[in-house]
This record gives sequence, C-alpha cells and structure tokens, in this order.
Amino acid sequence: WYNPTRTARFGVALGEFGEEGVGADAGIGNEGTLRLKSAACQSDIRPILQGCRCQACVNGYTRARLHGMLKKNKAAGVALALAVRFVTMHNVCYMQDLTKRMRQAIIEQTYESFCRGFLNLLFPSGNVPQWVKDALTAAGIVI
Repeated sequence: WYNPTRTARFGVALGEFGEEGVGADAGIGNEGTLRLKSAACQSDIRPILQGCRCQACVNGYTRARLHGMLKKNKAAGVALALAVRFVTMHNVCYMQDLTKRMRQAIIEQTYESFCRGFLNLLFPSGNVPQWVKDALTAAGIVI
C-alpha cells in the first residue's frame, strides 16, 4: 500500500476519507489519501482525520494549518519540517490503528466483512484494483 513516512514527505495523509467524496476539488485521492498541499485544504479547518488520536489531529493542527506549513518556501524550513513530522506521526498512527482493527476482525472471525467495508470506504465507486482482488482471493476472501 503506502509507506507512511515517505508519503508524508510529499504532504499526503493516509486515512479513510470515502465519506468525504473523491476528487481534486476536495484534495482527496483514491486509495485513502488526502493531499494536504491541495488548494482544497487551504481553508479546511477540520483535523486530518476525524477521530484520529495522533498528535496533529488532537492538538489542533488542521488541514489548513498543515497546508500553509507545507506550502511555505524553503526559507521557512522549520515550518515545513514540523508539518512533515506531524503528517508522518498521523500516518503512522493511522496505520497502527488500522492494524489493530484488522487484528480484532481476525480474532472475531469477521475479517472478510472488515475487508469489504474497508474497500468500500477506500474505493467508493467500486474500482478496486485487480491486484487487491487477486491478493484477497489468494487469502480466501472473495469481494
């Protein structure tokens, strides 16, 4: 999927943004990404991901604030470095939370249902990549 730290260096946050809609005008791409450098985030006062417990989301670093920090010129390197650090913490926190939810679904023997729900959020239009379908089929999960 994604490398959470490398992705953060490009100003891209990970999460389940399916309910927000997909499109360049929203700053939201397919496959659970939010492009914080997008103009759509310039005045968006929401946290990166509602309900996230990372330091950025909990301490009031909104999409707009991170957008501004990421768009600063090289002279403001401290702001850029801080923004990348917060997005990195968010991405790692999100991946840890996702892993916990996956583990719980396995324990509760609801992993197949979990996968379907997760893919519906990531790919609301149903355009799940073939490699994802193939991998799940190999694991005995038919979507």
